[in-house]
Amino acid sequence: MVYTVKDFMTKTIYTVDCNATVAEASKIMLEKNVGYLIVLDGGQPVGMISERDIVFKVVALGKDPTNVKVSEIMSKPLITVDPDATISDAVEIMVKNELRRIPVVRDGIIYGVFTTRDLAAHFKEYEDKLVRDLLRSLSRFTIPF
Repeated sequence: MVYTVKDFMTKTIYTVDCNATVAEASKIMLEKNVGYLIVLDGGQPVGMISERDIVFKVVALGKDPTNVKVSEIMSKPLITVDPDATISDAVEIMVKNELRRIPVVRDGIIYGVFTTRDLAAHFKEYEDKLVRDLLRSLSRFTIPF
């Protein structure tokens, strides 16, 4: 059996418009208790902003978050994964691109976000399913003794 991203992703999505200021984005992140927001331009996902972006690209450089737009510091291009991609495919993309989270998108529609936290939270469940599937497939074979 194949385990897909949509089975393990976080389905709650928080977004911010690309013209919002970093201060506005920070307030949303605080209110929603999240460390990232997907950035939209005309309703389409174009980037992502994280607490790390805010610290490294604004605060540490002494910039005023009320004068910096999200579009200026967002991580782009937005690397995404399809909802039907396998967990292995998603992890491979994340490792290759050094990502902690990846939006789950198809045809410009955001379905969720798959994060390393999702992977950790569901790892035991994923591992158990893989072992059960392996045992099922092995039970089809007769091993001569």
